[in-house]
Amino acid sequence: MRQEWEEAVLQHQKYMLTRARELREDLTREERHLWYDYLRYHPVHWYKQRIIEDYIVDFYCPSAKLAVELDGWQHQELDNWYADQVRDRELGELGIQVLRFTNVDVNYRFRRVCAEIERVMTERQGEGRCRAYQ
Repeated sequence: MRQEWEEAVLQHQKYMLTRARELREDLTREERHLWYDYLRYHPVHWYKQRIIEDYIVDFYCPSAKLAVELDGWQHQELDNWYADQVRDRELGELGIQVLRFTNVDVNYRFRRVCAEIERVMTERQGEGRCRAYQ
């Protein structure tokens, strides 16, 4: 029984690694915009499509324990909205704050999105979590 459980865990880990790699290679237009026009060259190190526990977050800054999620239209459906709430709560229990923006935000209010990310990072710096600004 233990061997079956260990095999299931390994299969899940392999799936998550493969899926994260696929997502990194196939970013949405909005994810590419945020990554290449802001996060990639930010003084704080960011990862794209990072695995955290059983989730893959769009962007993650480990030194600030900050995740950024970009939501398309499908996140407005009730089941997906609820799943996002559960995910955000579980990541919050790990000390990770999740910022959510819509694709419309990125497309039409890009500077505001970047400013909000910067504001939250500054706040978390005050909590001693963001080393790059110290």
